[in-house]
Amino acid sequence: MNGTVSKVVVVGAGPTGLLLAGDLAAAGIPVTLAERRPRGISNLSRAFVLHARTLEQLDARGLADELEAKGQTLDRLRLFGRLTVDLTTLHSRFRHLLVLPQYEVEKALERRAVEAGVRFAYETEVTGLVQDADGVTLRVRGSGGEAGELRAAYAVGTDGMRSAVREALGLPFPGRSVIRSVVLADVRLAEQPQTLLTVNAVGDAFAFLAPFGDGYHRVIGWHRDRDVADSEPLGLDEVREITRLALGRDYGMHDARWMSRFHSDERQAPAYRVDRVFLAGDAAHVHTPAGGQGMNTGLQDAANLSWKLAAAIDGYAGEGLLDTYQSERHPVGRSVLRSSGGIVRLAMAKRPGTLAARSLLTTFLGHARPARTRMVGQVTGIGYAYPAPRGAHPLVGRRVPDVALRDGRLYEALRDGRFVLVAPATGAGTPARKDRLTVATWASDRRTSLLVRPDGYAAWAAESATAEETEEALDGALGRD
Repeated sequence: MNGTVSKVVVVGAGPTGLLLAGDLAAAGIPVTLAERRPRGISNLSRAFVLHARTLEQLDARGLADELEAKGQTLDRLRLFGRLTVDLTTLHSRFRHLLVLPQYEVEKALERRAVEAGVRFAYETEVTGLVQDADGVTLRVRGSGGEAGELRAAYAVGTDGMRSAVREALGLPFPGRSVIRSVVLADVRLAEQPQTLLTVNAVGDAFAFLAPFGDGYHRVIGWHRDRDVADSEPLGLDEVREITRLALGRDYGMHDARWMSRFHSDERQAPAYRVDRVFLAGDAAHVHTPAGGQGMNTGLQDAANLSWKLAAAIDGYAGEGLLDTYQSERHPVGRSVLRSSGGIVRLAMAKRPGTLAARSLLTTFLGHARPARTRMVGQVTGIGYAYPAPRGAHPLVGRRVPDVALRDGRLYEALRDGRFVLVAPATGAGTPARKDRLTVATWASDRRTSLLVRPDGYAAWAAESATAEETEEALDGALGRD
């Protein structure tokens, strides 16, 4: 391991790290992905849901269709027992959520990373790091205890809640445990649930069921009065009891192949960047599983950061671009903490005042369409926008839907990892920068010129723009040739 040099070292081969490393390698950036576990995809994952915005990001990498074929779609989302949210109204190609185990997502992302040329360093544990003006040196330990180093211009910690990279930076991880002694089990069921995702809370009990697709179901349960350490032994009888209390039946669960306990925290690092080191995914933020936003938020962190690192390394973007990772993604992480925490607190409400508040909120969301739209936008990820300069076009900073182009659609055009300039059919010429820019035209007669970042957000837009205005915007986003 000594002497190994990459432009970027990514630490942690979960979904966030795999997508980030794959993006960098696809952009021609030498990248090493270090993982303390042995090679192999673990099926002991908690994430089961891909939301619309994440599916759009995977579509921009040519992976969404194959994952959709493996999973099952759900176009209704039920909250608090009485509120049903219709996802078919989403302004997206993916008007649903996709129920699919995390390990299937990891398989697809790992294959893409391998094909792109990512160098994998399994059984490699980070023990410390040192930064200087030119890069980062990661101190690592191999499977046999041997010490080594990995050197890179930048490093990214995607190594989970107990991030060694975050600890090496000395960053705090403020927050608290929200729910203790959550039980997990993978079981077979004698009776099949009537719905794809089965979730409910009654009194002091909560339970969730989701299919793996291989005959097993994941059970997640919690009982308010069962507050024990994660190390406390867990039996199937306890899982059955919690499920019966929350769902009214245990569906004849049997043949558990795995059981465990965990505790759910709400935490966020104060900084996602410290000089040349970045944090993403659970290394940067953790929250309750309510709403299924954990893996989704991490994947969107990676999509935001990857093209910025590539631009900085290739030399056509200033260091200021890397600072926007913090200013754009940290507020999103904070919002997810609040929304997921709010969902779980209302779902487990017991006090009369909180129950009354939940009832009022359910009634309000059921009748107030704008509020319901905002809520759905947060949960699915399509409603988040990034800060835009004062006076900018209203589209700047916003997610761009998968609009129709004269030749295909936008998210197909994004698959090269470049900016996409969508111009009117009678646009003013074809700009250069072919290594960093794809030029497309609207399928309609729209007169807007729109520059879309590699992560699908608008970098610049103008109505009836001149060639000079377009060139100036490209200079700002992509630098000069």
